[in-house]
Amino acid sequence: MRILLTNDDGIHAPGLKVLEEIARQFSDDIWICAPSEEQSGAGHSLTLTRPVRLQTHGERRFAVTGTPTDSVMMALRTVMPAPPDIILSGVNRGANLADDITYSGTVSAAIEGALAGVRAIAFSQVYAREGMGDDVPFGAAREWGAKVLAKLIDAPMAERTLINVNFPALPPEEVKGIRVVRQGFHDYSRGTIVEGRDPRGYRYFWFGLDPIEHTLDHGTDLEAIEDGYIAVTPLQLDLTHYSTIGILAERFAD
Repeated sequence: MRILLTNDDGIHAPGLKVLEEIARQFSDDIWICAPSEEQSGAGHSLTLTRPVRLQTHGERRFAVTGTPTDSVMMALRTVMPAPPDIILSGVNRGANLADDITYSGTVSAAIEGALAGVRAIAFSQVYAREGMGDDVPFGAAREWGAKVLAKLIDAPMAERTLINVNFPALPPEEVKGIRVVRQGFHDYSRGTIVEGRDPRGYRYFWFGLDPIEHTLDHGTDLEAIEDGYIAVTPLQLDLTHYSTIGILAERFAD
């Protein structure tokens, strides 16, 4: 089995090392193509206004001066001699839950794989508080990752779909199990913008990170993580709202 690994935290991220440990339990044919620097929040962006450069970091290990989407495209079209059997993205430092997946470079790398017709899974490790930096513990992902992947690696998947996996911010022995759940939704008003001034006196802004809030909806990824479970969510790329097609079609009928 040929496996492609990527992420949005960059080629040197500790979560990528964890993902490689997980992947090597299933194959020795491992290829890595990831951004040269952190690209968190890049979403499904593609670099079009500057050249993208490819850097070699060892055998079958490459970095791209661009986004996670760039990395997958370069891997499939330039780096690899043949397409992979599966693309694994992560393990992201931080949650990719609910509608935050629309910002996620980790999930977007898996989306690019799904668009190319390759089985793709995104992995993220939730952490308990802000400001942890490289001290984010990946114990739950490291201990449970292979167990989750073993169930997903050959599971039936429709075309243009992918799987999003989140591990709770718990020691591995405290994880209660695995739930297959739907995508939840955040309260959009929760966001914060932190303002400051640089040494020259000019204003700057940071987008704040807020704790995951409770959701009233049952069976969601937010609820599963809050309850101490690993959240496994199948996602689809078709964003069409089918029930509205007829309503709009009537408006344009005349």
